[in-house]
Amino acid sequence: MEEQREPREAFPYQPPTREIRDRYRELFQLTEPLPPRLIKTVFDKVLAGLVLLLASPVLLLLKLAYIVEGWLIPENAGPMFFYYNAVSAGRAIRKYKLRLIKVKYIDPEGAKRHDWLAYSAEWKPGSRTHVGSFVKKFYLDELPQFYSVIIGDMSIVGPRPLSQLHYDRDRKQGNITRFLLRGGLLGLGHINKGTSEMGKPVYEYEYVDQYITRSSLRLLMLDLWIIWRGLLVIVKGGGH
Repeated sequence: MEEQREPREAFPYQPPTREIRDRYRELFQLTEPLPPRLIKTVFDKVLAGLVLLLASPVLLLLKLAYIVEGWLIPENAGPMFFYYNAVSAGRAIRKYKLRLIKVKYIDPEGAKRHDWLAYSAEWKPGSRTHVGSFVKKFYLDELPQFYSVIIGDMSIVGPRPLSQLHYDRDRKQGNITRFLLRGGLLGLGHINKGTSEMGKPVYEYEYVDQYITRSSLRLLMLDLWIIWRGLLVIVKGGGH
């Protein structure tokens, strides 16, 4: 197992600017996570359950592919699922993923502690398995997080939940969005993944502001628009 170093791409998140602090001043005065919105929560759970039901054949085929690749290329063998400790609405959660990299690139001690850094070699050339490369290209590694939505750890739309390491760093640089809201599979910022806009905090603050000020129906419309934009990113592939 090679020494793990954090890739630069893993933390693109920038601190809030003075303009953001002035524009969203009331958000920085909040001291507790925001309460769930009922329609949003019901929609999340129904959609997550439907996605997992429809995706179950895909997951079964992927499991078979992981097994076959492990037989043909022993160094690519290993478990299909793993999780690392992350934070959503200021609370520690398990962030479930599909394994992308060869086991030799995983730090065994860090994996026991479920530290994100143990799995951070996914950007390293040659670290991914063949199945892992396919999985990442179409963001299939995110599928287990629909289970997190069902159990209430995450939402479909919201700021992306960060690992404990990155959440602590994000808080130290002054951001509060991931403390206020449950983490999402998609967000106003995350649909910019692969562009220079990724990591700019204004999108996440705008979503928190809309979460507070919009009616339940209008918030649902915003979530549907974000989901549509996210689907376009997924269809393009690339696995940023």
